[in-house]
Amino acid sequence: MDRPTLTERYLAELRESTPTAAELLGRAPQDTLLTTYYRNRFLPRPLFLGHEEHEQLMEDLETLRTALFSLPDRLFDGDLGAFARAVGMTDTQIEVILRSQGAAATRMARTDLCVDDSGFKVVEVNVTSSLGGMDNGVMAQALLEHPLLADFAARHGLGFADTARELLHTMYAATGFDPEARPVIAVADWPSSYLSGWGAFLKEFCAHLQVLGADAHPCHIGQLDYRDGRVWLGDRAVDVIHRIFLAEDLLESPEAPALMDRVVRAAAAGQVKLFVPLDAELYASKATLAMLSDENNRHLFSAGELAAFDRILPWTRTVRPGTVTLESGRTVDLLDYARANRHDLVLKPTVLHGGSGVVLGEDVTEASWAAHLDAAALDRPSILQRRIRPVTELFPDEDGTLQPWLTVWGVFTMARGFAGIMARGTRLEANVGVVNVATGAHGGTGLYELPPREHTGG
Repeated sequence: MDRPTLTERYLAELRESTPTAAELLGRAPQDTLLTTYYRNRFLPRPLFLGHEEHEQLMEDLETLRTALFSLPDRLFDGDLGAFARAVGMTDTQIEVILRSQGAAATRMARTDLCVDDSGFKVVEVNVTSSLGGMDNGVMAQALLEHPLLADFAARHGLGFADTARELLHTMYAATGFDPEARPVIAVADWPSSYLSGWGAFLKEFCAHLQVLGADAHPCHIGQLDYRDGRVWLGDRAVDVIHRIFLAEDLLESPEAPALMDRVVRAAAAGQVKLFVPLDAELYASKATLAMLSDENNRHLFSAGELAAFDRILPWTRTVRPGTVTLESGRTVDLLDYARANRHDLVLKPTVLHGGSGVVLGEDVTEASWAAHLDAAALDRPSILQRRIRPVTELFPDEDGTLQPWLTVWGVFTMARGFAGIMARGTRLEANVGVVNVATGAHGGTGLYELPPREHTGG
């Protein structure tokens, strides 16, 4: 069964019984982990994914991941510094990142996708340990408390992956710790982010990880101490730093590199394990999608890789003067084409996250769009991407009436492969450009069709 069929069957049952959005949420509004992150903005039903779609998507995402991590070798002769400059990192960032290289490519990622008339399309790939949506397993359990969804999921063989459990498994696998030994985990944010509000969420998140058996504690990296050959959080010797801080935090102030460098040096000296090393963020740069999409690089990839790219990657190019090839095969001047076709394009900074700096051409004036393009071409590393026109999804409102929403899928992949679905959505009438929890989107989860003979559950 596929996504549209599962969705329509569930919507038909909603139309019959007309439960309200509040009724379908179960205990989600009372769960402090969920409410702290989503601020009581929840999607009242899950997104659905059929078995064959799930298998194809996982295959394509693994192909994409492998290709991303091959880019330094394929395009830069193994020079990670040259790759870092090409994806938009500054010299300050590169200096620290090169000292924080992982022994192996991380398995930790969340790929954000939209669904258009042709299928899933990648918006961005987040390769880091600082990922929102880790609580979507809790959200799935809350929604499944409603008998209508519970019965539907049982009849159609639907289940979910518990992303928080997969996170811990991936962390232990990457750092080499036996979970039975309960290593001390410092879930460490950047000071300004932690003190401006994220600390409250991280406290709830660590409480949830503790329920799952982890010895996890929230902090910012300014609270870490370095003595006796170890890293300490208060009187606890830390075994693993679960990194919530980002490479972009290095640019916050002149003191920032020294603060982060202490963590990086401690990890390099074997005093603590850093999950995930900072070099992973190079592969999260949106410039990497332009490298994979660029017609000049297609000869470097296999037929199977190219088929996956063609299925899930929208047309994407680095902003710079010169010619490019369109999907039709026509060659055009990139900046001239972008100025004349703003309604079909999105401009994105290469290394910012959370929708920061994203400009949708049809949402700004012609003069404003031209100014953004000129700035990007001069000194602001950016990409242009074909705008995805997602299909709308129907969700029940406060009185049970189905209303159209725009949704983004956040699909987690970790050490064991598929690791859950984070859903975000905004009402169609809201007419927002970027669907993001920080800017008011509602959050939720997804259920997928399990392989034959598997049981429903997390």
